[in-house]
Amino acid sequence: MALPASRPVPRPGVLDIEAYVPGKSSAPAGVKLHKLSSNETPLGPSPKAIAAYGNLAGKLELYPDGSATKLREAIAGRYGLDANRIVCGTGSDELLQLITKVYLGDGDEGVFTEHGFLVYKIAILAAGGKPVIVPETNLTADIDAILAAVTPRTKIVFLANPNNPTGTYLPFDEVKRLQAGLPPHVLLVLDAAYAEYVRRNDYASGLELVATSENVVMTRTFSKIYGLANLRLGWAYGPAHIIDALNRTRGPFNVNGAAIEAGVAAIADEAHIASAIEHNDKWLAWTTAELEKLGLIVTPSVGNFLLIHFPAAAGKTAKEADAFLSQRGLILRSVASYGLPDALRMTIGSEEANRLVVAALAEFLGKAA
Repeated sequence: MALPASRPVPRPGVLDIEAYVPGKSSAPAGVKLHKLSSNETPLGPSPKAIAAYGNLAGKLELYPDGSATKLREAIAGRYGLDANRIVCGTGSDELLQLITKVYLGDGDEGVFTEHGFLVYKIAILAAGGKPVIVPETNLTADIDAILAAVTPRTKIVFLANPNNPTGTYLPFDEVKRLQAGLPPHVLLVLDAAYAEYVRRNDYASGLELVATSENVVMTRTFSKIYGLANLRLGWAYGPAHIIDALNRTRGPFNVNGAAIEAGVAAIADEAHIASAIEHNDKWLAWTTAELEKLGLIVTPSVGNFLLIHFPAAAGKTAKEADAFLSQRGLILRSVASYGLPDALRMTIGSEEANRLVVAALAEFLGKAA
């Protein structure tokens, strides 16, 4: 008979989890920081969201609305949805974790693609499940490969669309084909954190598919185009039975009042959102073209970031480029943990930051910008 443990022990598998490591956020002393590692918007939040946040300062002793009713109604009004089929959370990360905890148990399988968001694997392992990682084709999710990986033990399939860190996406017809090919008991989680940036006619975030399916839920965030990353605010839209299950298991006050008020104001400020889209459209195209002129390979992106590939030759590698840029206060994201050791991810930043990165990489590669 096994002896009792000498101290509390986590459930099996927890200590095998590699903790999520955010992008770097500091520069050498005396050097101006340009943080391009976390896909934050260079425009910042709407001034109306800042004002709404500040207006709550005199009510910090009060609990927030546990149902985030005002925010859910604002989201529903913006997209023409049923507010009762929306649940809000502390970022979409919390909702992804919650969905996994509710629908996946010991030994169950969760499927995601090889360069998908690292939180999927963490959530699956934390729930006692088995991660099933599916190869991609040209850094893009492969529907046939995903369907081939589904077994009787599969309970969840995660699809980031667009995907982070590659910036690639699947047309809506392909997403519908994935849902149609899944057994009805398998939950398809569509992670649409970057949906607001996509300018492709064949793309859809998943709202329509959720509305017509019983096994699809979509997550979104206020951390990207809305510029509210510091408040940690996200939402999910799903069938009534899924939202009911999530509401039964989430924390009673999982979204703070300041986030609710700022989120309501942010989603209503259409002019600010339009400015963010216009800025991204311009500088995504410009930065891609300028980096390609330097001989670098850039994966075509529909998000607010670029995946830049570097040569394997000594003196030209991604790791060396990262160090070179960091010394100049230009902080990009290493993506070796995503299985992409020869690449860096760059958030589209301000005009100044974008131009500085191109000029610095020209210097690093020994080429004229």
